[in-house]
Amino acid sequence: MQLKPIRDQVVVVVGATSGIGRAVALQFATEGAKVMASGRNEAKLASLVDEARSLQGEITPTIAEVTDFNQVNAIADKAVATYGRIDTWVHIPGTGLFAPFDQITPEEFKRIIEVDLLGQAYGAMAALPHLKREGRGALIHMSSIEGRRSLPLQSAYGAAKHGIEGFLEALRVELQHEKIPISVTSIRPAVINTPFWNNSMTRLGVKPAGIPPYYDPRLVADAVLYTATHPTRDFLVGDAARVIDALQRLSPALVDAILLQIGFPLQRSDDPKSEHDPNNLYEPVPDQTRIDGDYSNMVVPSILDWVDKNPVLKWGAVAGVAAIFTLTQGLREGSR
Repeated sequence: MQLKPIRDQVVVVVGATSGIGRAVALQFATEGAKVMASGRNEAKLASLVDEARSLQGEITPTIAEVTDFNQVNAIADKAVATYGRIDTWVHIPGTGLFAPFDQITPEEFKRIIEVDLLGQAYGAMAALPHLKREGRGALIHMSSIEGRRSLPLQSAYGAAKHGIEGFLEALRVELQHEKIPISVTSIRPAVINTPFWNNSMTRLGVKPAGIPPYYDPRLVADAVLYTATHPTRDFLVGDAARVIDALQRLSPALVDAILLQIGFPLQRSDDPKSEHDPNNLYEPVPDQTRIDGDYSNMVVPSILDWVDKNPVLKWGAVAGVAAIFTLTQGLREGSR
């Protein structure tokens, strides 16, 4: 499957006004793509367009609420009306609520599923007819390592992320069955230093926090741009995501035990926050246009992201380790 170079692409970025979405939209724009960016707040979108222009990039804004399919479909229609086609669709919006399950109302749980899961499905529904007409393209969906392993105090968010993985697995095979060359990618970040922790609703009495380490949102943007040109099934961002994935495969009970010890205290900051303070569960937080969150002092690099974007080196290293192991075993047998 051959995807176009970034500079030749028309890209839709849904959920582009802050955090990962903003980093993704700006990076596509500065690398020459024509970008249609959506969000819920006109002023925040305007600041994104201005920032892209200052970096010699092109972004066209459009307002949309992802829980309304007609509004999501209008994003696709506007992209095609403006640029003639869609090559890559990146779906990012997410919201969270930090609370024990029995302190979440049915309406709140439903809202998170609508934004974090149904919105993703609506995005694919809107994009697919246009990608099929082009005969190729990329669907890139923002999941989470919580699509592999849910965390306590985030039951609705974890449920939505697991739902994304199930939805994408089915869709991917359907497209393969139809022999349609559309790449379907799940991006699964670890804890990322974005305003997500500021924007989420909380009943913990304090601003939520991620379980360290944190990673730079631009690492996620790098992964998105990589998968827009290199068909990829899953891309884990952050070495911690790979560790969690491996531990969950090895022993879910072990991960249970670890989270029982660290999952509750480490998701609480020292900053007081009420459930009535501004959050983005139902409305955008107007003044939140940052890419980075409040935990920059805890951000660490990720080595294996670079390795995964260089598969020749990756598999060469694996082959080298296997060869050394085989040689060592042979020497041991020979010395007996």
